[in-house]
Amino acid sequence: MTAPLGFMAGLLLLTLGGGVWVGFSLLSVGILSLEVFKNMKVDRFLAGDLWSSTTALELVTLPLFILMGEILFHTRLSENLFAGLAPFVRRLPGRLTHITVLGCTIFAAVSGSSAATTATVGRITLKELEARGYDRTLSAGALAGAGTMGLLIPPSIPLIVYGVLAEVSILDLFIAGVIPGLILAALFMSWIGLAASFRTGALPPREPSTSWGHKARALVKLLPVSVLIVFVLGSMYAGFASVTEAAAVGVLGGLVLAASEGQLSLTMLRKALGSTVRTCSMIGLILCGALFLSKAMARLAIPTDVAAAIQALELSPTLLILILMVFYLGLGCFLDGLSTIVMTLPVTLPLVLAAGFDPVWFGIFLIVTVEMAQITPPIGFNLFVIRGLTGMPLGRIAWAAAPFCLLMVGLVLLMVAFPGIVTWLPERLR
Repeated sequence: MTAPLGFMAGLLLLTLGGGVWVGFSLLSVGILSLEVFKNMKVDRFLAGDLWSSTTALELVTLPLFILMGEILFHTRLSENLFAGLAPFVRRLPGRLTHITVLGCTIFAAVSGSSAATTATVGRITLKELEARGYDRTLSAGALAGAGTMGLLIPPSIPLIVYGVLAEVSILDLFIAGVIPGLILAALFMSWIGLAASFRTGALPPREPSTSWGHKARALVKLLPVSVLIVFVLGSMYAGFASVTEAAAVGVLGGLVLAASEGQLSLTMLRKALGSTVRTCSMIGLILCGALFLSKAMARLAIPTDVAAAIQALELSPTLLILILMVFYLGLGCFLDGLSTIVMTLPVTLPLVLAAGFDPVWFGIFLIVTVEMAQITPPIGFNLFVIRGLTGMPLGRIAWAAAPFCLLMVGLVLLMVAFPGIVTWLPERLR
């Protein structure tokens, strides 16, 4: 380990362990490292780097997608999702528990936030399922796992951040996340059906079947959000709009949807805008710190030294990526996903590129491993969201979420064995 890398690692542990905000921690580590190991005018370098980082055109996408999700959070979307999906899953093994997975998959396509997806879908589905006699542990585990798809299904906020940091097409990343996201949803639903079949008392008595007329009326409840998804994602994939323009369309669609339900008001807009500003401020500070730290690392030749040291071990590409998966899982026990991405990318991205991996593939790999961190104690944020919704002990929720975390590990192994799962669709549409 080089002296600058050891200094940075120790300083990061000291500042993060001391409770310093992640963004300020990253900035201070970059500044002090350059002051100690490099004879240069750090203040000018910092000012120029912060300006270029915060004025990047790609970052306009972030507040727009976040605002769209916040607007939809204040509508009756979760109630409509439950009522619209219920008639179609009554006969599946696991029955209405599948609404959690399907609802999170649909809401993730208009949110991009794991926490917002978990909270919005969970506040209705958990109460409804418990009132109907469904097992609380299975329902909580399903929500914990399915809520993470807000990070993978486009428009994903962490994918936007990765695209900016790695200088990769955000649209390619969005397209690449579709197939893995659908596979993950299918794995979750398969496990729910299997667990419900073998767990005594997990399901209430079977409800009467619904008529086709009832199913048609249920579809009407899903129509508004379905149209919004088609407009937002379809406009990007068809080439009619850039990612930023599609985000603006999403905000307009969210406002129209809220107005059609009678939920649009100055109070609601004030809450949505305030929450968007807070979220964007947090992400912006972290991004500034991460981008400056990556530049400081480059000036100190840390990524080059680390890459040379790892290449000297002569690891196979597969072994390297499996080691990185364990590495990110370990970090996820103590750091949130976004911080993990921005702190490690300057070192890990050159390694995987040198090993021959596609940067788009690595972005999806990184997001899936970060998803696991959302349901890994002690920091897994989705666990805290569900505890706030249910009042269940954190350990019980983490135990219920464990099978879904293992399924995500299985998806990573599948992606390693068959990279085309990620890269086929972007290459086909490029």
